[in-house]
Amino acid sequence: MKIVLMADNRKMELLVNFCIAYRCQLEKHQLISIYNTAKLLNSAAGLDVSGLSVDYSTGFKQLASRAEFNEIDCVIYLHDGHDGQDAGQKDLLDACDIQNIPYATNIASAEILIVGIDQGYLDYRTWTDDPGADLPQEGDEG
Repeated sequence: MKIVLMADNRKMELLVNFCIAYRCQLEKHQLISIYNTAKLLNSAAGLDVSGLSVDYSTGFKQLASRAEFNEIDCVIYLHDGHDGQDAGQKDLLDACDIQNIPYATNIASAEILIVGIDQGYLDYRTWTDDPGADLPQEGDEG
């Protein structure tokens, strides 16, 4: 699965601690973030996180674009409710709503989401380019 890991400045330490706690579950997946957050998670949590644009706002726009095309499977974005949302953040969450991409904006929902992913509850999000790949082929028994 392609999982986005993001946090507002005041929630960054919480995201690092979350990633350390759930490292075994997270390292099974392709992890994506904005460059500076990716760099922090790579060093502090020992995870392989791909970084997008260095610019915070542009990074959110890139993530929103990927969500619009259903190219990500899950978003964990620890949002600080005291700060307002900028357009990029809103666009990302709106795209997730439109594409039915699950997202968590607080630690409680993030934990539920990662446990659900680990237990296979979101396996429906993974698919192949071949729509008939899972169908029985002629001559298959069963």
